[in-house]
Amino acid sequence: MSSRRRLLAIPLVVALSWPGAAQALTLEAAKAEGLVGERPDGYVGIVVADPPSEVRELVAQVNARRRAAYEEIAKKNGVPVEAVAALAGQRLIDRTPVGQYVMDAQGRWVQK
Repeated sequence: MSSRRRLLAIPLVVALSWPGAAQALTLEAAKAEGLVGERPDGYVGIVVADPPSEVRELVAQVNARRRAAYEEIAKKNGVPVEAVAALAGQRLIDRTPVGQYVMDAQGRWVQK
């Protein structure tokens, strides 16, 4: 891994792992319950067919925060937002605990 990628990865993984303090349902809890999972594009996706509105709101909030973080990092480093997001997605999937859901390259949800 290049030093530039390592530079991007450290603050990114920390920032993306931080749940919102005021949320009733945390990202970690939603992942543990199998409601949401990590996608390779760096965003969170809904795993279940008919999620409660609380889950949809959580995913929207997390993804908005992630998008803002990706944009900031991309701008500072002169790289495309999609490249930052993909790197973050791979890191987040790699760090996902066994038993939680991740999206595979074919777009299917699989338990890690």
